[in-house]
Amino acid sequence: MTEYDKKNDTPQEARRVALPFCRTNFLMMGGCVLLIIIGFALMSGGGSPTDTEFNPEIFSTRRIVVGPLLTFLGFLLMAFAIIWTPRKNVNEKK
Repeated sequence: MTEYDKKNDTPQEARRVALPFCRTNFLMMGGCVLLIIIGFALMSGGGSPTDTEFNPEIFSTRRIVVGPLLTFLGFLLMAFAIIWTPRKNVNEKK
């Protein structure tokens, strides 16, 4: 047996070492994508029915404050979700 074979006895251990993200990272990224989609959905709509009419709904607080804020928060938290790594237990051996 070589040194490599001793380290990677089971495929599960090899797979665990190969994955850069854990389940928590994927859940956080999924939540961020959902937050971004909700933010873009809140910004949509409010067009005028004709070219000559003005619709003041395009300047609503939902479209110019809440939607962009949720979208920006989603992108910001996405960076955190990518960078985040779980803490190792103190009792766990290296």
